[in-house]
Amino acid sequence: MPGGCAIGARPVNIHLKSLECLGVNITVEHGYVIADASQMRGGLVNLEFPSVGATENVICAAVLARGETCIENAAREPEVADLADFLIAGGACIEGHGTSTIRIQGVERLRTEAYSVIPDRIEAGTYLAAGALCGGAIRVCGCRARDLTAFLADLRLTGCEISVESDGNLDNIILKRSSPIQPVTEIVTLPYPGFPTDLQAQMMAVLCLAEGTSIVRETIFENRFMHVSELNRMGADISINGNTAIVRGVKHLSGSPVMASDLRASAALVISGLVAQGTTEVLRVYHLDRGYERIEEKLAGLGARISRVKIHPSSTVR
Repeated sequence: MPGGCAIGARPVNIHLKSLECLGVNITVEHGYVIADASQMRGGLVNLEFPSVGATENVICAAVLARGETCIENAAREPEVADLADFLIAGGACIEGHGTSTIRIQGVERLRTEAYSVIPDRIEAGTYLAAGALCGGAIRVCGCRARDLTAFLADLRLTGCEISVESDGNLDNIILKRSSPIQPVTEIVTLPYPGFPTDLQAQMMAVLCLAEGTSIVRETIFENRFMHVSELNRMGADISINGNTAIVRGVKHLSGSPVMASDLRASAALVISGLVAQGTTEVLRVYHLDRGYERIEEKLAGLGARISRVKIHPSSTVR
């Protein structure tokens, strides 16, 4: 079910309606969802929005449901396709994953198989954003460039040179920036294969130092600009009008104590701190650990002066 960062409404109705299409009897009592799947069967599920979580929930339910299930307007994200590939390795019968129409033929049982999941495209994109912000060159190894097409296209618009070295099924992405950051006319977050909402905050951090004004429009979540006030504390010039942020580039950012509000906002503040003049303190970095493994160690390996320290619980940035 929906969860994670408080970045907007994350209702469960699309999940419940989808399961009801498979014959699941849903009741809600005192805030608890009770699902009776004894009569679950294949069916047609037409999602009102290509929700990643709802698509994955329906796939997981349908692989063991009697008969065939068809999901229309399914999410196309690489993680959805990878889940399907994992289930197929265990005996599931799934076709069309990675497209907007997925067909699933239910099976009696699944078996356990060893499986290697795909690389985290958002983690890779975060390090590329850090390289774009700081300048110089960075190589991100063991990722899949095809999963980052829209993001890489917009990074190139900022003046970055990006090349890809293929190594079998995985890629190494090399980013170089030797000239000033250029503004981007408009970045719009969209379901895959569009620009990922999970890289919006990091890209905004890059645009803070652009030579001009950029527009960032968030269409997935209605409360995903919480990093803006903290970037402004560091000297950025960003204003918000509804679901649109106007980013006016500044000459430099200044180190400041800032508060992390969610996972990707945390990452944006950390990479902004790498290029800011002076010391930046990012509080509540526990958000980071849900999406990044040893981020401070990896950045330190590139020469960043970064460390994680414990502070007294009563400490605040205000």
